[in-house]
Amino acid sequence: MGEKGKVSLVIPAHNEEKRIGKTLSIYLKYFLDLKNKNENDFEIIVVLNNCSDNTLSIVEKFKYNELKILNFKQGGKGFAITEGFKESLKGNSTLIGFVDADAATPPNAFHGLIRHIGNADGIIANRWDKRSKIQPEHTFMRKITSAGYNTIIRSLFFFPFQDTQCGAKLFKRGILEKNIHKIASSQWNFDVALLFCLRRESKARIKSIPTMWSDIKGSKINLRSAPTRMFLSAIRLRIMHSPFKSFLRIYWKLIPEKWKIRQHNNL
Repeated sequence: MGEKGKVSLVIPAHNEEKRIGKTLSIYLKYFLDLKNKNENDFEIIVVLNNCSDNTLSIVEKFKYNELKILNFKQGGKGFAITEGFKESLKGNSTLIGFVDADAATPPNAFHGLIRHIGNADGIIANRWDKRSKIQPEHTFMRKITSAGYNTIIRSLFFFPFQDTQCGAKLFKRGILEKNIHKIASSQWNFDVALLFCLRRESKARIKSIPTMWSDIKGSKINLRSAPTRMFLSAIRLRIMHSPFKSFLRIYWKLIPEKWKIRQHNNL
């Protein structure tokens, strides 16, 4: 069972004017109901990163004490989530997590992370668990692509996880406090960098559970270039934390400029 206490939920948002309104509506309604039942206090921190549309004005229409807004010119999911974590650590939340702005993970599924974190340091949603409910079901080609990517990630980082990329993760306050300044805010593999950091630095106990997830229209990910960029980013991250770090300069010179993966924290 999950522990009672305040939960911080970080939502990174880059040009999400078409989806953020619905996401905030259903999440605020769900967690306000829990708060009224004295189950969990909460806050939602929306972190706008390099938005050029009306995302800010839409978020500002939600007048709730439980909602905070951070607005940055700098972009990147990893940067946004890390800044949201830092903001949440200023308060008294005992659990801190994040979810994507498209509501692909419904609020009751995120609540499942809260209820099942138990004695673990963190908990992540696993779309590839046979018990997960996915709508629509993944196509054969997507299953093959994801299986290949997950195999590579598990081999490089010695992960036991089937799904590192699902945008629903939750952590105990203590594990983030210890590592917040060590987390690399990678644009393409932030989830991998985060899990790798927590396990490497603190031997964090992280478990995964089945989830509910829907494929929401409007994704900004380029399905042609993203897999290659994510793969190169993962290779670079792994080299940075290996005895072969010096070879990174050679790797960097060989990669065409358009494929270079820019990451923060000197990665």
